[in-house]
Amino acid sequence: METTQRQTYLDWLRIISIAGVLIFHSGMPYADDEWWHVRNHDTSQLMAMSNYFMHLVRMPLLFFISGTVSYYMMQRRSAWSFIGLRFTRLFIPLVVGMFIIVPPQIYMERLTQGFTGNYWDFYKTVFRFEPYPKGSFSWHHLWFICYLFVYDLVFAPVFMWLISPKSARFKQALHALGKGKWVYLLAIPSIVWYTMFARKFPETNDLTHDACFIVYWLLFLLAGFICILQPSLMESLQRNRRFAIAIGFISLVPIYYLWLNPPANGAAWSALRGYSFRSFSVIVAWSWVLGLVGYGKQYLNRPHRSLAYLNQAVYPFYILHQTIIVILAYYIVKTNDTVIMKYIYTVGVTLFFTMGIYHLFIRPYAITRFLFGMKPLEKKVERLEVSGTDVRKTEVVVAEVKEAVLV
Repeated sequence: METTQRQTYLDWLRIISIAGVLIFHSGMPYADDEWWHVRNHDTSQLMAMSNYFMHLVRMPLLFFISGTVSYYMMQRRSAWSFIGLRFTRLFIPLVVGMFIIVPPQIYMERLTQGFTGNYWDFYKTVFRFEPYPKGSFSWHHLWFICYLFVYDLVFAPVFMWLISPKSARFKQALHALGKGKWVYLLAIPSIVWYTMFARKFPETNDLTHDACFIVYWLLFLLAGFICILQPSLMESLQRNRRFAIAIGFISLVPIYYLWLNPPANGAAWSALRGYSFRSFSVIVAWSWVLGLVGYGKQYLNRPHRSLAYLNQAVYPFYILHQTIIVILAYYIVKTNDTVIMKYIYTVGVTLFFTMGIYHLFIRPYAITRFLFGMKPLEKKVERLEVSGTDVRKTEVVVAEVKEAVLV
């Protein structure tokens, strides 16, 4: 039996993954081995190590959840209707982000590189449409939105077939993966692909020169769609959740061993070390994603009065948060405080300002909700109810759409 009612635990996992993005990006100015837009003079190798773990898990989890979201959005819709909805929810915010949200990040970076003009002097360079880093035109952290839009655009016909009765045999075949631990076979193509090609085609997030990762992210999205399509797969993840997380923990050991123990002669890692590092990295990613989904289904499948508010906030939060971090970091790195204090301050103040902007300037207004990919405001409709000779007015809240805010 297919599940067509949206599951609460998926919304909680989406909120958790966006919180992970905040923690990850807040650490980027202070992580030892990372280039970023604004850098602190003193950096931390330990923060780089923790950030690497978060990097392995945060985006795969988001893409997996996005696959389940695509499944729910396909219900009672044609492929064209689905594409139209994704255009308003993804493409419009992407364009808004590229012209309004992202440019301040590039401006702050240019200031660290010696640029002395004001913001308007810089902003005019955006309209030269010269790609970053040479130019000022970029989607920066909004690459996720671009990739998701492209995936949904290309695979809309496939998704439509999968949810139709025509795919009954395929869904029945998927049911076999729900037995034992066969569901983890879904990870094998991704493990092989990443291990073989991640070094030759490093992550660029520019869509056109991202040969390895454009397939890598897609495989997580498809896994999310397939697992929610066949409920026995989600049940298997729930049943085997401890096994998945155990594999994830164990796989961290060789990763950090190889990280902390480079070759004694200082030479580049051998091919074997490189393949081992990459293979364990992707095993960590899949183990933690599938394990977190299993634990989420077990313990988070319950509503809370804060869920609706948070679930609407996470998408605008994602769009805004990195710009706030970069602006704050530009000034924070100039202080004499310790790395850990700067990091804590970056997380806290970013959360405060981003949620404040969302609550005061995005959430209440129809135009800003549209520009940030949110569903329309709810309408209040007056209805007359007649009971005998008693006539009374009641207000009925009519939602424009039934879905939660879906990314």
